[in-house]
Amino acid sequence: MIKTNQLSMIKPAKRARIGLYSIGLKAYWSQFPGLKERLEEYGQFLAERMGQWAEVHYYGMVDEEGEGRRAGEWFAARQVDLVFCHSATYSTSSTVLPVHQLCKAPAVILNLQPTARINYEASTTGEWLAHCGACPVPEISNVFQRSGIVFRVINGLLGLNYTPAISLTDENTAQRREAISAWNEIEEWIRAAAVKRSLQHSRFGFLGNTYSGMLDMYSDFTMVQAQTGLHIEVLEMCDLDRMMKEVTAAEIKMKQEEIQHFFQISGNSPSDPIARKPTEEQMDWSCRVAAAQERLVREYDLDALTYYYHGAPGGAYEKLQGGFIVGHSLLTAKGIPCSGEGDLKTAVAMKICDLLGTGGSFSEIVVTDYENKSILLGHDGPFHIALASGKPILRGMGMYHGKQGTGVSVEAKVITGPITTLNVTQTVDGKLKMIISEGDSIDGPIMQIGNTQTPVKFRKHPDDYMQQWFGESPTHHCALAVGHHASIYRKTAELLNCAHVTL
Repeated sequence: MIKTNQLSMIKPAKRARIGLYSIGLKAYWSQFPGLKERLEEYGQFLAERMGQWAEVHYYGMVDEEGEGRRAGEWFAARQVDLVFCHSATYSTSSTVLPVHQLCKAPAVILNLQPTARINYEASTTGEWLAHCGACPVPEISNVFQRSGIVFRVINGLLGLNYTPAISLTDENTAQRREAISAWNEIEEWIRAAAVKRSLQHSRFGFLGNTYSGMLDMYSDFTMVQAQTGLHIEVLEMCDLDRMMKEVTAAEIKMKQEEIQHFFQISGNSPSDPIARKPTEEQMDWSCRVAAAQERLVREYDLDALTYYYHGAPGGAYEKLQGGFIVGHSLLTAKGIPCSGEGDLKTAVAMKICDLLGTGGSFSEIVVTDYENKSILLGHDGPFHIALASGKPILRGMGMYHGKQGTGVSVEAKVITGPITTLNVTQTVDGKLKMIISEGDSIDGPIMQIGNTQTPVKFRKHPDDYMQQWFGESPTHHCALAVGHHASIYRKTAELLNCAHVTL
């Protein structure tokens, strides 16, 4: 998770709606008094623990086919994002199948045994039945596969921190590896489901257009909405210009204070003549533009923004876009990721990282360092300032390379430690695809040219890694996040029905 950056989020992420039910065989309840109540206690434990990450709808026990139909309708009415089937004891597959035929949310089967080892000497049949949750899972798996229902199974221990009075063995398994691993999987599925729900309720602003000629980044807005559920609001520079005219002195002062707190103002670069100490005029303009950018986000209720505009030389909009980078860096740190050059797909990648609390800074390959076997990843902005190693530096740019105008840019690198890159690209059939890589940010040198740059070591030699990366046909930008998160990114891709590969 990213460090606290003291900037309040503009829009909170949505919590997932999780369905949960336990299964059993109705014939058992009269034969083994107390068994049903014991299994329902396990279900309540699951519901309460899941509740720290999600809005949980616990149906209770499903023990016959009719109850399965009622449960399926109940979950469907509540529009849950994911349904956990707690395999508490043996149950027929005919009991379980109707739940998932009537509720189309993705299914996860929980095979979580309450104890690490049953008390062989003292156990009764009723005691054994409280621990035989694995027994029906092959049957359910077979029927789901034959019914075309996609499912996942989590195996392990339940993770109670106490032993129920009815038990004949030790059920305190909270600290065992098998319980910790299972709950990590449960948490990741829930958080991935929250990403899907949040995207389905997101509004992405598209300001201006895509950098001319960058064919890898062109996207069909309908295709993106169809596959993610997010809405794309097409914005014009005159919308932002209107915000500029409404900015107040108090808003400008607030941006000045944020910039002074979160950034270091540079002197002249010792190496690059176009990267100099920002002038007072440049800083004032960046503050005004930043205030207008936040107004734009709030007025259009945006969750992310992708942008690019070059403007006519010397024109008002050229000057306006010249002040973009600082404000878009602040917005990114406030939970509104901003991607440059009109790269909508990378805005999606950045938003996924943001929703998972892992950051997600706009990046591309800068240069390879064969001496320390690293690849520098970065861009000319914006930067996710919550990921910074030290205070990001602001430099006044005499020009933006490959673009028009002048202004203030961000020079920074991501904190050292584990990182994950997430690239969202598009295949020949128009489908989105995620490319995931884990590596480490290292404390290597960077250039003093007003760009973000982070030296990253991946798990292979740079040439071997790039050969594999390029072979997946990525877009040339990616989101750079802190921590190793390939597992949860893969789950997110699966819930979005999105192809994915981990390098």
